[in-house]
Amino acid sequence: MLELAARLRGLPREELASALRTREFDTSGARDLFDLAEALLAPDSVDHALTRLDRRHLAVLAAASAIADEHGSTTADAVRDELVRLGGSDELADVAGRLLDELATSLLVVPSANPGRVHVPAAITARLAVHAGRELPSVAELAAPAPAVLAAVDDIDRGLLERRAAEAAYATVAATSELLAELGNQPARELAKGGLALPDSKRLAESAGIELDALPRLFHRADEAGLVVRDGAFWLESDLGAAWTQQRTAARWRRLAECWRDRIPAPLRNLVARRSETLTSTDLRQDVRWFYPAGGRWVDEALDRLVDDAEALGLAVAGEPVEAGRLVLAGDLDRAAGVLAAHFPAQVDKVYLQHDLSVVSPGPLEPALDARLRGFADVEGRDLASTYRVSAASVNRGLAAGETAESILEFLKGVSLTGIPQPLAYVVGEAAARFGSVRVATADEHDAPARSAVRSDDEQLVRTLAVDQSLASLGLRQTGPHRLLSRFPADVVFWALSDAKYPVAAEDANGEIMRLRRHRLAAAPPPPPKSDPVAALLDRVLATGDEGATEQAWLARQLEAAARAKETLTVTVRMPGGQTADYLLAPASVANGRLRARDRKADIERTLPLSAIAAVSPAPTNV
Repeated sequence: MLELAARLRGLPREELASALRTREFDTSGARDLFDLAEALLAPDSVDHALTRLDRRHLAVLAAASAIADEHGSTTADAVRDELVRLGGSDELADVAGRLLDELATSLLVVPSANPGRVHVPAAITARLAVHAGRELPSVAELAAPAPAVLAAVDDIDRGLLERRAAEAAYATVAATSELLAELGNQPARELAKGGLALPDSKRLAESAGIELDALPRLFHRADEAGLVVRDGAFWLESDLGAAWTQQRTAARWRRLAECWRDRIPAPLRNLVARRSETLTSTDLRQDVRWFYPAGGRWVDEALDRLVDDAEALGLAVAGEPVEAGRLVLAGDLDRAAGVLAAHFPAQVDKVYLQHDLSVVSPGPLEPALDARLRGFADVEGRDLASTYRVSAASVNRGLAAGETAESILEFLKGVSLTGIPQPLAYVVGEAAARFGSVRVATADEHDAPARSAVRSDDEQLVRTLAVDQSLASLGLRQTGPHRLLSRFPADVVFWALSDAKYPVAAEDANGEIMRLRRHRLAAAPPPPPKSDPVAALLDRVLATGDEGATEQAWLARQLEAAARAKETLTVTVRMPGGQTADYLLAPASVANGRLRARDRKADIERTLPLSAIAAVSPAPTNV
């Protein structure tokens, strides 16, 4: 541990911070660099680091540990020779020095003051021994070249795989778009125990055209991409989600693929991206487990996340990555989107208007046109050829959102391949003529506790509203031949009447019609500020006061650590005449500014004041 503590002390702050970020350890008890060294050499921290090492780094570390002397010291040349002796490839032997440097960067070995020598801490060697033969192959097995790949005859049409991948990707994007559209119509409630309420889950799954058990993954991807956001107890479409739905299919897919990629650990991304004949087989899981032999749970979990969602996003087919998947993992998302988009169905900007009031799109409708059409028509079938239906209620919804009969007919005329059928024009005109037959407004103060008022010039219509069982939850109370009151806000009453297909309009205090939109967006929250635990840790352990006191404290901690580890040190002592003398001492205790230690050469116990000690260093290797 002394060597590692000295290494931590000698590194510039930036390099030390960078090294610590490659490791996982408990920072709570670290008060100084010795505590930090102890935390880095704790079994849990060492095991975590070992599981993240690929096969080459493990081979070099295990070889260095196996041939190190009793003080954990060896040389890069000796490690290289050992790898060659064990049958390692020339390529591995050639990069052994560089791999040792990378292990030093992660604080798993410590470079010595002597060029070419490294120190393997005893805690690292101990954990390698614990895992050897179980989670960890032998040194010879780690150093061995990858098994030869069997050249399988590939009878699969790669173009067919790409088309299957594109179909899956397109289906996921379309389902996500429908999910957001339905959330725009009606938010989904989050249960107190977590998860969406079952009625909302069924509604969203039906709208997205997926099975109920597939909804959580679809919803999680949308949440991960920031397309939905929770507002209190309800989930809403976010402003980012609204913008996302207006993008072309390739751009929408790119956002989902980018979020998927960000979830995959960088080492695993890099491995799959460069996967080639140098690995063990054509099976992805086998390759990854061979490359990270000590990976264990984190590799399995990362593979599960990688493969499961990759299928839905068209990045893999039957568990094997396709070209788009490799491009995404390599960071070339634009090219990956282009590869898949080549197989996406072409978007259209024209539709067929039918006499039965249906609107048939021969292909995926342009996003802006789709959004406009949904404003006054209901989606009946969503596939490559989508079907919408116009009704008096849907037209009334569009009129309430600001459309007019003229704007609706003008839009339909612009996108129709068949003109506007007479029945469709009649429905639009009739709905516009009846629009506002029922008015909803905020109730007057003297109507309290009522919060909204409903009025109509048609007495029969008012009586119908009062007894309509579908509106019973509103608690409508008739107070006159043309007026009803409700305890609910005006917007709640308005949308309830709209859903019940009444020709309702909202009005202000002056009787002017107001345009309401049910589609409420929630602002995507800004990313929370990221705390830097490493910076806070270094602020604490690198805090210094008087330089002399700091040096003496450092000396005392080295001696205390050696006493606990029962190590022997070379202690340089200042003599009265100004000269120095080296003693080979095994520290026993440090207290009251004095060291009590056993002199290994004289075989006597010595007590020395710390102020007389000039330096300490590891004992010679021949002791």
